[in-house]
Amino acid sequence: MIKNDLFLRALKGEIVHRPPVWMMRQAGRYLPEFMKIKGKYDFFTRCRTPELASEITVQPIRRFGMDAAILFSDILVIPQAMNVEVEMKPDFGPYLPNPIRDQKAVDNVIIPDVYEDLGYVMEAIKATKEKLNDEVPLIGFAGSPWTILCYMVQGQGSKNFDKAKGFCFSNPIAAHQLLQKITDTTVAYLKAKITAGVDVVQIFDSWGGMLSPSDYQEYSWKYIQQIIDALKDKVPVIAFGKGCWFALHEMSKSGAAALGVDWTCSARNARYLSGGNITLQGNFDPSRLLSPPLEIKKRVHQMINEFGKDKYIVNLGHGILPNIPVDNAKAFIDAVKEYKV
Repeated sequence: MIKNDLFLRALKGEIVHRPPVWMMRQAGRYLPEFMKIKGKYDFFTRCRTPELASEITVQPIRRFGMDAAILFSDILVIPQAMNVEVEMKPDFGPYLPNPIRDQKAVDNVIIPDVYEDLGYVMEAIKATKEKLNDEVPLIGFAGSPWTILCYMVQGQGSKNFDKAKGFCFSNPIAAHQLLQKITDTTVAYLKAKITAGVDVVQIFDSWGGMLSPSDYQEYSWKYIQQIIDALKDKVPVIAFGKGCWFALHEMSKSGAAALGVDWTCSARNARYLSGGNITLQGNFDPSRLLSPPLEIKKRVHQMINEFGKDKYIVNLGHGILPNIPVDNAKAFIDAVKEYKV
């Protein structure tokens, strides 16, 4: 039994004394103890070494006592397993030297044996569960098929993912084949993570907001729905689409346990658009953690009041930034723990 089950209870929509709190990308780059490990090992070595990944995962829990841990990994381990080369370049980010731009390249993408090609992730989960010792739940995650396609086709990060969108709109048959391959791999991967011990899974649709509402349904949401359908009876699923407020109504009917919201959507609109009955997660602007600690606490309490303490998980509207002072991250977590109605 997990000792602190506040996060799991909020996902079920139960009445709680305060909302749970965790931060996207909490395992990582703003922590001095993480930077020490980063100085010794490159990015994918950290992901692929269970002892390192598990240590990085539990670092923020030891320091701040969040209500959930999220496994240190990366969404781009999926394309790597699918026969697509991915590099992580310092001060640049992901780089895929051979982007997918035609049918032949799509045909060369494989659906891997996730235990064979991503077994190191399952080992990291087991090592993390041991370290957590049932103190808090562990979240596993994957990128949405659309977000993974964006990197596979664009070849790197982008402000508009014009090449990815152009590929989909000019070659929809190949695009849908690629999206289905990513979806099938992601379902198998997340099922393996659940078997290894994660308590919850989150799907990150980081680039969903690049699409129009109708294209979002066509190229992103219908594939996320497949993943939710395959997993929702096994563990709670959180769907987070950055910039996808326009899809909250559709998302709320998906069987997901909770929906992530970014900072561009107010609590009132998020509750209205999602129908008011589903747990919501978010949505503090990560840059707001550069405010003084007292201001952070004031704004966090205001945010909880706006969302309401039930059917709500306090989080950022996207991942924590690397330049956030540790004391400010602490103020964010402490504000939630100190919250009283």
